Amino acid sequence: MQKEHKTWITWFKDNLKALFWAALIALGIRSFIAEPFNIPSGSMIPSLLVGDYLFVSKYSYGYSRYSLPFGLPLIPERIFYTQPERGDVVVFKTPADNKTDYIKRVIGLPGDTIQVINGLLHINGKPVKRTFKRTHVEKTFYGDISYTVYDEELPNGVIHEIMEISDDQPQDNTLPFIVPEEHFFMMGDNRDNSKDSRWDDIGFVPKQNLMGKAQFIFYSNNGYAPFLAFWNWGKSIRTERLFKGIH
Repeated sequence: MQKEHKTWITWFKDNLKALFWAALIALGIRSFIAEPFNIPSGSMIPSLLVGDYLFVSKYSYGYSRYSLPFGLPLIPERIFYTQPERGDVVVFKTPADNKTDYIKRVIGLPGDTIQVINGLLHINGKPVKRTFKRTHVEKTFYGDISYTVYDEELPNGVIHEIMEISDDQPQDNTLPFIVPEEHFFMMGDNRDNSKDSRWDDIGFVPKQNLMGKAQFIFYSNNGYAPFLAFWNWGKSIRTERLFKGIH
């Protein structure tokens, strides 16, 4: 009986130790290598859709306190820092509360002047090239909304799709924004449905708040059925988006 008791205690200790190391490894991967995120809103349509699940590389821009769970203040300054490039799709903590995760595209770098004039993005006084691509109709609770999809070419050659309802929506005409040092100007690709750096409650994003670069989509669900309803996977999983890179 004594022997059986010791065997059970040994088994419990071994499994507890294994769980501890597994949790520690998972925490390390999540904090320093990659973290999964899901897209809850349509601010990055057409590049990212509601229901996309993606991996964000945590090492792309170095590490800050926001690399750690709950923003633990164990990293006082950003370390191993590499500046984002214009056009990167980035997850960051919104400066409004330093808690909420946002995902947007880097449009303005430190020292840039950003302005939107009649819906057209201007960087450092020059209009950004925008080429018509197609029309898109989005079905909503309030009815169908027609959008125009453009290819936008940033000054460094990055081309990505944006979507506009029209060129006279709120924030389609702004004052010039001068990006401070060590800050970035972020915009959503769904330009008329994005709360981003054009709005006072978001503003410029400090480098300290950067969490990582969006790399690829590993799962996507259109909301037709929950994940456990496997019999409806054929109608709910967007197979064409699985393992799709984010540009």
